[in-house]
Amino acid sequence: MKLLIDLGNTRLKCALWDGMRLQRGATLTHVRENEHAPHVAADADFSSLWRDLPEIESIWIASVAASSLEQTLVQSLRARFAAPVRYARSPAMACGVRNAYSAPARLGIDRFLGLIAAYHEAGGAAVVANCGTALALDAVDADGRHLGGLIAPAPALMRRALLERTARLGELAPAPIADFADSTAAAVESGTWLAAVALVERFARRAQEAIGCVPTLTLSGGGGKRLAALLELDHRYEVDLVLRGLAHFADAGGK
Repeated sequence: MKLLIDLGNTRLKCALWDGMRLQRGATLTHVRENEHAPHVAADADFSSLWRDLPEIESIWIASVAASSLEQTLVQSLRARFAAPVRYARSPAMACGVRNAYSAPARLGIDRFLGLIAAYHEAGGAAVVANCGTALALDAVDADGRHLGGLIAPAPALMRRALLERTARLGELAPAPIADFADSTAAAVESGTWLAAVALVERFARRAQEAIGCVPTLTLSGGGGKRLAALLELDHRYEVDLVLRGLAHFADAGGK
């Protein structure tokens, strides 16, 4: 049994993998979010996440978080398990996917693992849109060649940037998304989300032109479900895409 951990900028997700089935575990938010201090780290106590877990043969971590948080996580794991702990890093190629970056390790491991999962589950060409703290877009062709990708602020980050840099917006109440907003709150909410929608749809169409076929469009991340509901293109939403990619990666020994 392997313990798989996805350590993101805001939360940790984990799962058990027995080679056949992914059993999702608990989720822990390790950052307090608010509009004026969005990244104040909370005291992360990971020990409760594995208190009731069975014995583990190996532990694999995909992390885009700060190194200090990684150290806290590893200390917690080693206090509970004797199993080796391995960090997944983006290589030039693994699990049939070839990394487009000239410096492969610079590609975020969450993006690379999302591509692996999408490529294997689509059975070919895929586009992945991961909407978390950032909106990350990547494409892979039917032969597993990563075309490259884009990174933009996710809607929540766009909204915070507007609030911080515009003096008269003030506090904004929750508002519905509309094509033609009739209040400032709705204009900001709609503008930020529909900007993300436009980028995803443009990227998917350009990927189709480059690949020569319609790639499977997969949405993931904390904001992925809301983003998916706004898209006009065919798509699917997958909550555990990074963990499923990590399962492939771990089984292959990172190769």
